Parts: sequence; C-alpha cells; structure tokens
Amino acid sequence: MARMSRLTRETIDTEDLLRRVTVPAAGAVVLFLGTVRELTAGRRTLALDYEGYPEMAERKLAELDAEARRRWPLCEVALVHRLGRLELTAASVAVAVSSPHRDAAFEAGRWLIDTLKETVPIWKQEHWADGTQEWVHPGLGAENVPPNPSEFPASSSGGAP
Repeated sequence: MARMSRLTRETIDTEDLLRRVTVPAAGAVVLFLGTVRELTAGRRTLALDYEGYPEMAERKLAELDAEARRRWPLCEVALVHRLGRLELTAASVAVAVSSPHRDAAFEAGRWLIDTLKETVPIWKQEHWADGTQEWVHPGLGAENVPPNPSEFPASSSGGAP
C-alpha cells in the first residue's frame, strides 16, 4: 500500500482515507478535516496558499505517525496536507486513525492534528478581503516563516497515493 502520510496538491480524497484506515481489527475510525474558513479573528479570508518544505514535512509526518502508534493502540494512521491555493471550505488537512476502541482513536486524532499544526514545516498565506496578504505558521509563529516559502521545491508526492 502507498504511503499514508504525505503532502498533495490534489483534493483530499476522504473516501480513500477512510478505506485505508478501516480494517477488521478496528472498532473505531476517526476522520478530522481542517477546512478553509471565511473569518479569522474578525477578518474575512478569500483564500489560502499553503507551502512547505516537502522532504522535511513528509519526514515529520512519518515521525508523528510512528509516535502516535507508540502512544496508542492504533490499527492505521493516515495524514494528508494540501499545498497550493485553496478556496473557502476546501479541506487543507486530513487526519484519519483507526483503533480497536474509540477513546484511543479520538485521543490520537486530536494529538496528531495539534502536533502536526505545531511542528510540521507548512506555512499558509492568508489572502484577506481587504487585499492584504500574510504568511503564517500556526505553531512556529510569523517570525519563523522563511522569507519566501513559495520557493521551496515542489513536492514529489503528486496527487493520488
């Protein structure tokens, strides 16, 4: 089976993720989707651009997968983050986990998305309705955004896993 922790420039296929993590040993499957919202701190968002350092980001996603499996009795884990321009309501990130029991699935899913947002080198550029733009990294803060994240090499991950 193809890698389940990856970056993509394609629409996240939630049905595929659910198929990948749904196995006979699992009694619980949790899917979290992070989507582009219209309002952030009272400001209207038009779109987001996501960029990152693919090799480092995918290595970090694999580390998160391994750490979650160490902490909880998980059957399967899938982590996908989009890069590129995303419009309102588009899914930017997906975390899917399966476990024999729901508590582990919910706890692991929550830890994975929180830790992913804090540690994986992926930045977003907010395009505001007032015409301004701003690069941010939710966990590292604006002071840790590289001068031009869009200059990172494109991910070799492509679209479909």
